[in-house]
Amino acid sequence: MTKVFIDGSEGTTGLRIFERFEGRDDIEVMKIPSELRKDPEEIKKYINASDVTFLCLPDKAATEAVDLCENENTVIIDTSTAHRTEPNWAYGFPELSKEHRNAIKTSKRIAVPGCYASGFISLVYPLVKGGILPKDYPLACFAASGYSGGGKKLIAEYEDPKREAKYSSARMYAWAQSHKHLKEMKAVTGIERTPLFSPFTTDYYSGMLVEIPLYTDMLLSHKSPEELRDYLADFYKGEEFIRVNGFGKEAESGNVLFTDTQSGWDGLEIFVTGNEERTVVLSRFDNLGKGASGAAVQCLNIVMGVDEAKGLNI
Repeated sequence: MTKVFIDGSEGTTGLRIFERFEGRDDIEVMKIPSELRKDPEEIKKYINASDVTFLCLPDKAATEAVDLCENENTVIIDTSTAHRTEPNWAYGFPELSKEHRNAIKTSKRIAVPGCYASGFISLVYPLVKGGILPKDYPLACFAASGYSGGGKKLIAEYEDPKREAKYSSARMYAWAQSHKHLKEMKAVTGIERTPLFSPFTTDYYSGMLVEIPLYTDMLLSHKSPEELRDYLADFYKGEEFIRVNGFGKEAESGNVLFTDTQSGWDGLEIFVTGNEERTVVLSRFDNLGKGASGAAVQCLNIVMGVDEAKGLNI
């Protein structure tokens, strides 16, 4: 069996990874005693005794944990922001290209994408790669997420029975355009301008929608919304975790989309809508699924050489 250690197993991401191992007979989860989970020497023993270690930690702690690894055979899968743009780390979004999937398969260091970044990159990367979206396009991105994306502290604030009334409304943040996902959103897609990014947290547990508006006449090839949809469908053809919906699919739900519809699912779906002048491309998924724990386990499955969807809800 593959020996797996989860450093940060009591956090939201770590717990969801652990849940996805239930019923699997090919994984042995190495459980560190609770009272020792912050002891560097004990953590070091577990990391070096593991075949695969998941890091579900803040950035600084994740960097420190990597430095503890002396076993050249141990694979590190980091869910933090710390290593997502590091050149020697594989970026954990296998659907982007054969090269991305092979890098995950062969690397000892894998960085799991951020949740907002996953939605943005799933849309922008293919359009840049296909010569459709100019690298200097002034992109704007709007996104809404369940409060679980903020971790234990924000979850506690939203689920406090005595919470303030303000938590029942949408919470807009990162106004200063310094969100931690922006760096990877730019680096992985190859765009030249950092996008304008407006994220919201709202009063539901999990689920996410990421939306990007585009002017048709500013694209390198003036594709209609229908043609953009067909291009994305072809780009992701055969990918089990990515579903590109038919053009006009949103009409089935009254031309509205709810952000929590895919809560509990480990895939990502794409919509394309609009008219000849203006197009909107958007992705919808679970911020704890394809946006975090689900993506991390998918990477593990690739490393192990088993079905990518094993243990996941697809």
